[in-house]
Amino acid sequence: MTRIDIVTIATPSLGDRSYLATDGQHAFVVDPQRDIDRVLAAAATRGVTISHVFETHIHNDYLTGGLALARATGAAYHVNAADQVAFGRTGVTDGDLVPVGTMLVRVMATPGHTFTHLAYALEDDTGRVRAVFTGGSLLYGATGRTDLLGAEHAPALAAAQHASARRLATLPGHAGVLPTHGFGSFCAAGPGRPAPDGSTIAGERQHNPALTQDLDSYVAGLLAGLDEFPAYYARMGPANAAGPAPADLTPPAPVSAAGLSRRIHAGDWVADLRHRLVFAAGHLPGSLSFEHGDNLVANLGWLLPPGTPLILTGGDLEQVTRAQRDLARIGVQVASAAPGPPDGSLARYPVADFAGLAAVQHPVTVLDVRRRLEWAAGHIAGAVHIPLHHLPARLGDLPPGPLWVHCQAGYRASVAASLLHAAGRQVTAIDDEFGRAALAGLPVLAGPARLASLGHHPQVRAAPLGRSRQHDALRI
Repeated sequence: MTRIDIVTIATPSLGDRSYLATDGQHAFVVDPQRDIDRVLAAAATRGVTISHVFETHIHNDYLTGGLALARATGAAYHVNAADQVAFGRTGVTDGDLVPVGTMLVRVMATPGHTFTHLAYALEDDTGRVRAVFTGGSLLYGATGRTDLLGAEHAPALAAAQHASARRLATLPGHAGVLPTHGFGSFCAAGPGRPAPDGSTIAGERQHNPALTQDLDSYVAGLLAGLDEFPAYYARMGPANAAGPAPADLTPPAPVSAAGLSRRIHAGDWVADLRHRLVFAAGHLPGSLSFEHGDNLVANLGWLLPPGTPLILTGGDLEQVTRAQRDLARIGVQVASAAPGPPDGSLARYPVADFAGLAAVQHPVTVLDVRRRLEWAAGHIAGAVHIPLHHLPARLGDLPPGPLWVHCQAGYRASVAASLLHAAGRQVTAIDDEFGRAALAGLPVLAGPARLASLGHHPQVRAAPLGRSRQHDALRI
């Protein structure tokens, strides 16, 4: 039996994984990200030739590197024959068998995440199924969301997802499950389950809702758990069908401190990559806090208006380079950069925790910028709710006076505070875990029973919080 190695190429900033599988000489790749140099390096390290590239579906959360990788290596590019694309490919359909050296890839139709979604079962030279690349179908303790092609299709695709998961479950129990999504990606429906050592078909039979629940229960649960997804997703599918160009990772042009101020005045976005607490303590007026890390891409990509020039600042050169690569995966091109801390006259705003909010003795508005389902699961009584991704368009809806802004753990609150401060508002960012709000003595309303009251969001007076007034302009 030939040894088969499977290399995982993780992209934590998007919550996705790509895979390189090799028998020691030949290799194929599944769902590569746009920065294909990582894949090429993995193949070169092992001295193997990439002869095939497979896409499980037309992705909605990132720009694929599949076409660029196939062109760079001369590999066959396998995409569902039913997908309408603007480039040459090797069309595959359910039941096709693709030999790759001593390996055999079996194509399986698994609609649900998209109408034309495919999975790929990997067999060795004895016919033993070693693993299945499930894309956005069967994840670790979850499945892919079914509303990315439009909410009107979500129920039918959810039913298809249930059937697809059960088809995959007929594979041998020992087969490894290798999904593309499900590691923090918004493409997953539900939180899934941690699986640091991976998962198998047998493991998913025990834990995956699509395999433990009947059709009606599964569909109802999946649809109820769907929240909004990043706005840039709408651009990814069409771009992938058109065939993305290779990522341009040329270092962005430098810009001076004076130039940054002019760019902000002109309407460009200046994203400061430093830690959010460092940003709050001193930043270029009008710049925005987007601490570099795994939360950067989804939040900045979601908020950045299409076509708006983006300048990165605050971090060192290495940090800027990493952020540029992260953003290139969703098609955001960095216009220029100014590494290092800002110079000149700096702006600042205070940072506190929930205990600090509970101690405030004057009226303030508490702004909750979490998403809809987070709010429904529990929120501070009387808080104003505007999800972060709606905030830029609704700054004028907020009542006058001091604002205290929070999210689940502090990152989104920092982004929101920077937007508010740049707009001239008096703001305090709450850098704290939401679970500490009740421990600090703040009244937290929790549970599905609150869903009926989401139409109005009263202004909060932090001491005492029980006294409030309605601010009728604020609605979900």
